[in-house]
Amino acid sequence: MQALDQYLARTLKTQRKEKGWSLDRAAKETGVSKAMLGQIERGESSPTVATLWKIASGFHLSLSTFLEPPVTDTEQTVIRSSAELRRQPASDQMLVAALFPFEPRFGFELFELTLLPGYERLAEPHEKGVTEHVIVTGGEMELLVDGQWLTLKQGAAVRFAADQAHGYRNLHQAPAVFHSLIHYP
Repeated sequence: MQALDQYLARTLKTQRKEKGWSLDRAAKETGVSKAMLGQIERGESSPTVATLWKIASGFHLSLSTFLEPPVTDTEQTVIRSSAELRRQPASDQMLVAALFPFEPRFGFELFELTLLPGYERLAEPHEKGVTEHVIVTGGEMELLVDGQWLTLKQGAAVRFAADQAHGYRNLHQAPAVFHSLIHYP
């Protein structure tokens, strides 16, 4: 967790400076308080996934930008293991494996996400035109799309406009695991 907090801190500070934003401006753009942004930049806080999304959206960047650097080997076949990448990047009950962080040439990022029992998150809309693909690989979960909670069992796949409010929850006793491919226009 320490290395992740340090990476997040460096990345947030770098992105803010590249844009020429003060902490006040970053707070206004992201909807995250100046105090929280300062704590994150100093590596003193582990924000929730919802807060990370707010930061990414405010900066008009992918979530994976703040989790780990993109895969750098562009000429070879790339093999990545969710078991090796899986971590709890935030203070909430979601495990995240950034299987393929965002790369502009592909236009998407691919995650394996694990919702621990009792987890629920309502997500704010992403940037206009963003599409999300959810494929349940284990357990059972619910996905909020178009104002309705859909029950998704292993093998279910859904594509939806992620520029609308949506949500994820696991009301069961076992973890729910799914892949989320987020495509940016």
